[in-house]
Amino acid sequence: QVQLVESGGGLVQTGGSLRLSCAASGRTFSPYAMGWFRQAPGKEREFVAAIGWNGGSTVYADSVKGRFTISRDKGKNTLYLQMNSLKPEDTAVYCCAAQSRALWPINLFQHYNVWGQGTQVTVSS
Repeated sequence: QVQLVESGGGLVQTGGSLRLSCAASGRTFSPYAMGWFRQAPGKEREFVAAIGWNGGSTVYADSVKGRFTISRDKGKNTLYLQMNSLKPEDTAVYCCAAQSRALWPINLFQHYNVWGQGTQVTVSS
C-alpha cells in the first residue's frame, strides 16, 4: 500500500518562498500522475498543480502559474512544489495526491485515489 508524506510547510512572509516535498513509500509506486491540492479554512479544496509521472508534463492553476513549479524525482519517489512570490491568499493546507489509473483531466481531485495528510502553509502580510 502506498503512503504519501508531505513536508516543508511553515510560516513565511509575503513574497517569500517555500519548497514542499511529498515522499511516497510502498512496495510498488508507479502512479500515472501526481498533484498538489490546497484547502483554506472555509473554502473548498482547490487544484494547484499536477505532473505526469513518466512524461513530466505539467498543469497549473491560473492562480499559481508563473510562481509555483511542480517537479518530481522518480528515483526518490518524491514530488516537489517550489512556491515563490507567496501571497497571503496562498495560505492553506497543501496535500499531495497520486493517481494510480489514467483519468483525465488530472486537475480534478476526484481522479486521485491516494492522499497525504497535508502540510500547513501560512503566508503573513
